[in-house]
Amino acid sequence: MLAAFVLLFVVVAYRIVSGFAGNADFGWLHNFAPIAAVALCGAAFLPRRIAIVLPLAALFVSDVVLYAFVYHQPLLTAEIVPGYVALAIIAGLGLALREKARLGPLLGASFVGSLIFHILTNTGAWLSESRYANTFAGWIQALTTGLPGFPPAWIFFRNTLISDLLFTALFVACMHWQARKEEHEAPAKALAPW
Repeated sequence: MLAAFVLLFVVVAYRIVSGFAGNADFGWLHNFAPIAAVALCGAAFLPRRIAIVLPLAALFVSDVVLYAFVYHQPLLTAEIVPGYVALAIIAGLGLALREKARLGPLLGASFVGSLIFHILTNTGAWLSESRYANTFAGWIQALTTGLPGFPPAWIFFRNTLISDLLFTALFVACMHWQARKEEHEAPAKALAPW
């Protein structure tokens, strides 16, 4: 379990550092963050009583820091709600996979989670942003090309998908490495005379 807590701290710190380093300027790494992987893997590996709350709370703390010091925008707006709904759904996927917390199922859930996050957050943008037409075509624009002056929405999805798969794989690899390490240490501790 210690590895899960350390990974949770590291990925949230990564998110904050990348925000301060310029990730907020829509560069090539925009949306390349461990957000969904933290929600998914935290729910899959952390103790059940904190499996959903701790990752979402940690991400909320990173949002507070980023919105106050990097984005310079208010945090509690209608636009943030779809993102947290998506993360709660992704955490639910992780909770459902606790017994099958292996790379294959978690990567599949990561892919589905990326789609959910993209659809919900861009639908939220379509509903709240007056520059989108309130039509089916406006919704498709929100999901694909986005608004003029910004990178296309599909680029944000691509970066989200790549980072979700990468960070999920890293999280799972670290958790399995920690489990194997504990398995090898257990017989040695049993033989120790004190």
